[in-house]
Amino acid sequence: MKNAPKICIIDDDYIYRYTVVKKMETMHLSVSTLAFEDGEMALSFIQENLNANSELPDVIFLDIDMPVMDGFQFLKEYSKIESQLNKKINIYMISSSLDPVDIDRAQRINSILDYFVKPIKTEQLESVFLSLK
Repeated sequence: MKNAPKICIIDDDYIYRYTVVKKMETMHLSVSTLAFEDGEMALSFIQENLNANSELPDVIFLDIDMPVMDGFQFLKEYSKIESQLNKKINIYMISSSLDPVDIDRAQRINSILDYFVKPIKTEQLESVFLSLK
C-alpha cells in the first residue's frame, strides 16, 4: 500500500479508541485514523464520501455494543450502500463479547473478515496490516 492506510475505529468507548491508536503508534504503523462513537455517525461519513475514495477508510474496526446504532445495525445499513463504493473496505468486528451467538452471527456476515476479542492484540493488528499490502 503506497499511502498510509486509513483506519476507522467505530466504538463508543473513548479510552479504547485512544488505546488502539496508541498501540498502532508504538508498533510504528504509519496510519491515518478516523474515529466515531456510534455506527450512525460512521455510516453518515461513508455516505457523504461515497465518491471520495481517499476519504474512505481502508479498514474499519467495529464494536458491537454501542448506543444509537450498534455494530450489527451498522452492517445492515452498510450492506445497502456497499455496492456503491468504488473501494473495498476491510471490516473487523472487535468486541468484548465472548458470547458464541455474537461470534457466530459476525462470522456469518460476508463483509466481516474476522472477529477479535478486546483488547486487540499486536499480532492481530499486524495481520490486518499485512493483509493490506
